[in-house]
Amino acid sequence: MTDLSTPSQEHAQQASRSSVGPPLWLLAELTYRCPLHCAFCYNPVNYTDHRDELSTAQWIDVLQQARKLGAAQLGFSGGEPLMRDDLEELVAEAHRLGFYTNLITSGVGLTEARLDTLKANGLDHIQLSFQDSTQELNDFLSSTRTFDLKNRVARSIKAHGFPMVLNCVLHRYNLPHVDKIIDMALAMGAEYLELANTQYYGWAHTNRAQLMPTAEQLREAEAVVERYRKEIGNRCKIFFVVPDYFETRPKRCMNGWGSVFLGIAPDGAALPCHSARSLPGLTFPNVKDTPLEHIWFDSDAFNRFRGFEWMKEPCRSCEEKTKDLGGCRCQAYLLTQDAANADPVCDKSAHHEQVVRVVREAANRSATLAPDEQPVTFRNDANSRRLTASAREPAATPHNEGTQS
Repeated sequence: MTDLSTPSQEHAQQASRSSVGPPLWLLAELTYRCPLHCAFCYNPVNYTDHRDELSTAQWIDVLQQARKLGAAQLGFSGGEPLMRDDLEELVAEAHRLGFYTNLITSGVGLTEARLDTLKANGLDHIQLSFQDSTQELNDFLSSTRTFDLKNRVARSIKAHGFPMVLNCVLHRYNLPHVDKIIDMALAMGAEYLELANTQYYGWAHTNRAQLMPTAEQLREAEAVVERYRKEIGNRCKIFFVVPDYFETRPKRCMNGWGSVFLGIAPDGAALPCHSARSLPGLTFPNVKDTPLEHIWFDSDAFNRFRGFEWMKEPCRSCEEKTKDLGGCRCQAYLLTQDAANADPVCDKSAHHEQVVRVVREAANRSATLAPDEQPVTFRNDANSRRLTASAREPAATPHNEGTQS
């Protein structure tokens, strides 16, 4: 396991201010509270350890500092950002500062009155999540009864004149429904459809055995997407990203560690990517006591994996390192227990066989298993506390991922 506890002054010096651009994309995770309990949520499994939330004044200060640094695009996320009563006030301030604003929401709590105020306060864009095109699977995967509500919210979003992105996380349960999901998006008038194949961090990693699709499912779904793209033209732009495990080269995660993305967690921790809290030994600075400028340019956490000097072989001497920047640090840690290793998705990695094995095991499971035949661990407070406690026990038996609760 990599020891990340000692600050790397060499790395910080090499990633000097002159070589680092501004954080163009700010993600404000306003809260980890959420009315849904999705099995693939990217929030940290131990989110119950991080109950504190920034105040309205603290969030406004973050927005002002980020805009001064050069951030231009702002996402309000969570959890469910509508759980915050001050969302409308934050949107108004973001609009005043000149941000392009996007609300990333489940739709729960998005009333007509709130839509009116958000529109008046300058919100630019709404991304609405669905779990499936069917009520049964949508409600199962979120462990709620929200399908009908989401449909009503989708109509309201369009009625208020917002551009809408419909987002649906894909996995072995709903990949066979891609055509119906696209039809649903078209019927709703969505300008964009994001078919976001599950990436295995957070709760999705806990449920990896249950959610991992087969290669055949992916090929068939991708063919369906291509057919629809040709048929519908510019009516709706469809994004479809294959999950990392089915590639032989890693993606440039977040366009590079500390390159364009700055995430602020509900408690004020500043993160170079959504899942960075999964990395042990890194201390992430907090906006409560550290200016954003220092966090972005000078902190060890944001400089740790900038550049190339941190790389080990085979990345260090690889001619493709400028293209993929070694891939995802969180994925490297989750699969190899060393965040400085090559992303095991890469077939040059000594650990690539782990990815191959996971895909092979998925292929050996029946793709037709119903959800209740392959139970999952839902994102909720009880499971968060249980999994967190289990992870703290040095000699604990690995959690059985097939526990429905």
